[in-house]
Amino acid sequence: MAFDSLTEKLQNVFRSLRSKGRLTEDDVKTALREVKMALLEADVNFKVVKNFIKSVQERAVGQDVMNGLNPGQMVIKIVNEELVSLMGSETTEIRLQPGKETTVIMMAGLQGAGKTTTTAKLAGKFKLKGKKPLLVACDVYRPAAIKQLQINGEKQGVEVFSMGENHKPSNIAKAAMEHAAKNGNNLVILDTAGRLHIDEDMMAELQEIKETVTVHQTILVVDAMTGQDAVNVASEFNEKIGIDGVIVTKLDGDTRGGAALSIKAVTGCPILYVGMGEKLSDLEQFYPDRMASRILGMGDILTLIEKAEADIDEEKAKEMSQKLKKAQFDFEDYLESMKQMRKMGGLGNILGMLPGLGGGMLGKAGKTPEIDSDEAQKKMERMEAIIYSMTVKERRNPDILNPSRKHRIAKGAGVDISEVNKLCKQYEQMKKMMKQMPGMMGGRGGKKGKFKLPF
Repeated sequence: MAFDSLTEKLQNVFRSLRSKGRLTEDDVKTALREVKMALLEADVNFKVVKNFIKSVQERAVGQDVMNGLNPGQMVIKIVNEELVSLMGSETTEIRLQPGKETTVIMMAGLQGAGKTTTTAKLAGKFKLKGKKPLLVACDVYRPAAIKQLQINGEKQGVEVFSMGENHKPSNIAKAAMEHAAKNGNNLVILDTAGRLHIDEDMMAELQEIKETVTVHQTILVVDAMTGQDAVNVASEFNEKIGIDGVIVTKLDGDTRGGAALSIKAVTGCPILYVGMGEKLSDLEQFYPDRMASRILGMGDILTLIEKAEADIDEEKAKEMSQKLKKAQFDFEDYLESMKQMRKMGGLGNILGMLPGLGGGMLGKAGKTPEIDSDEAQKKMERMEAIIYSMTVKERRNPDILNPSRKHRIAKGAGVDISEVNKLCKQYEQMKKMMKQMPGMMGGRGGKKGKFKLPF
């Protein structure tokens, strides 16, 4: 995630605080100096950092904290609360018109921020909530922009309205509203043109659309990888045309990510969603408390559970849970569990949401002696190769795997025989463990047993 480096630095600061029985005012100041440097390196706005550190320091050197039983933990708690406050305290929803009224959302942003893809992602989100969206192709300048929207709309099962490249965007928006009224679309999302940089023509065009049709929500899409520039872009768009919220894309990349911490404080506009991948399902609602928790390396179990519930087949999960309870699972079930994990964004994404396995444990790109998510992912891929090298009979009945079969499987997978033996041993250990803990995978609807790391 974009904050891995920041998480690692903050966890190092907090580790030193926890190791002290009592804190002096100098201890707090030294720790906050480190926090300040970490935030600045993450490309958080300088004024935002200054105010943030001031707020934390005022609270952290109070009598209740300094004389408390565990002052180090109290300081961490204060940093967490101030981070949540910085990012907006409460989750902000996109406001829709009441009843059967049609809501019009205008998407804006610079070229390359991922606006067109995000527009389709958003339509998919609202379709799942029972809305009937209409995507409108108002970008008549960028080559293939209309085609891209049509392809993504088709993937999402959402209708796309287009009049080609020879009409004014404001006229396209007006015609789209007439189409929506006739066809019962209660949500219209306008995909407008981006530019390489902010210019007057671009702003005038957006203003003209707003004057032609009633736009209820103007949403700006910014790229987390542009760092502080994303905040400047948000400020300028808000000043020129007025925006109701921001979607930050590419927050899954190895970037500094400070934009997400600065936008609300600088512009007053809330972050609505964050893009966490290239798949059309990779758009997460922005929860300030959960993001603060991730940044501080405390994990994000709630989002992990929601992803599991959205991405994992309920019937297959129940079936897997029953098999695990009875210790009847086989290597085909291993393959299924890995497939489900991939649906949830891969192993690195899952590990990043588990408490203690954020940036501090995973490190940059997931590389530290404690846990290496890249290596774990490779290991999982090797396991898949081994299982795919088995016959269906062998997968379903691992007990028949004798030495000659194992040698054939190792050769087919391109691995050493020791890797095959290791996988078989893990399978046996897991089977024994499940026999000893029959209640482990219980819970309503098998929810606790929805996914199982297969190693």
